[in-house]
Amino acid sequence: MIVDGRAIASDILASVRERSAKLGRAPIVRAIVMRPSVATESYLRIKSARAADAGMQLEVVRLRDDATTADAIAAVQREGADAVIVQLPLPAGIPIEAVLEAIPIEKDADVLSTKAYEAFVSGAEGALIPPVAGAVKEILERARISVPGARAVVIGSGKLVGTPVAAWLTQNGAEVSVLTKESEETINLEHADIVVSGAGVAHLITKDMVFAGNALIDAGTSELSGVLAGDMHPDCASVARLFTPVPGGVGPIAVACLFKNVADVLRI
Repeated sequence: MIVDGRAIASDILASVRERSAKLGRAPIVRAIVMRPSVATESYLRIKSARAADAGMQLEVVRLRDDATTADAIAAVQREGADAVIVQLPLPAGIPIEAVLEAIPIEKDADVLSTKAYEAFVSGAEGALIPPVAGAVKEILERARISVPGARAVVIGSGKLVGTPVAAWLTQNGAEVSVLTKESEETINLEHADIVVSGAGVAHLITKDMVFAGNALIDAGTSELSGVLAGDMHPDCASVARLFTPVPGGVGPIAVACLFKNVADVLRI
């Protein structure tokens, strides 16, 4: 089964749009941007389009090239937005944590501040699920793949993918192994029910490493010969029970889950 991430994302966004309409105005999601790259500009265009699909407005705040940490924090904390996201990466010299910690917990739709993330990990009432973990949840639920008791392998321990996904799988009863480049063990997927990769290494997982019982969720992106590539070679789809392609898999769903989080914050 190859997952159609764009179709799932469209379904989520349609639901969020109905919820947004109840507010009587378009919720405003502020995106803080510093020295954007070509890739960043592409992400912003996608997020702006998906915000419109969700009945929301993406307000892009572009800081000057010589902006300071204080300038970034002021932009984050300025009134007028229902949610605030900080487009990563930030320039060298701007401490990422200081800027992320400035996001009020009630506006942190990306769940990147310590307070928002700790609320998620602790299972606090009303806590948001980080968007990529939310995407994994959507994929597994729609494919009717049970998480409790499942053997899961998470490759990578990054802030956006590996760490929150491993936490969500553990919360929901999976037996989770996390592999990083520092891990001594090699990647062995023979007994894995669920595999989520966010290493950002093109085609790290090849067809010969995959087994029929694997549900493969590829949340890693990198460039290979000028083309966007995932951690998992496309040929893996012919073996695995479930496969998410790159592009068109996890990415669109994670963006949709971001806007779903905004609606959840607003309780609409």
